[in-house]
Amino acid sequence: MEYIYSAMVLHSAGKDITEDAIAAILSAAGVEADAAKIKALTASLEGVDIEEAIASASVMAAAPAAAAAPAAASEAPAAAEEPEEETVSEEEAAAGLSALFG
Repeated sequence: MEYIYSAMVLHSAGKDITEDAIAAILSAAGVEADAAKIKALTASLEGVDIEEAIASASVMAAAPAAAAAPAAASEAPAAAEEPEEETVSEEEAAAGLSALFG
């Protein structure tokens, strides 16, 4: 996550998201940077409109939260049942993260 956060900091500051810039931020934060991860991140962000990705991600995150509120109220009598835990594999999490940035 540190790698993505560093890219977001650069974007927010209006700076170019380069391998050297990401490495500098990670170094300043005391993180030992992995050159392969930095290269993969910068390659995956090539041609991506980060503002558009942020906007679409925030819209997608808000929609399930709004839909869950009425559903939670109607499920109150079934509180005796234990909810099932949802597990997400690392591959699914990575796929969701890559969808955020294109």
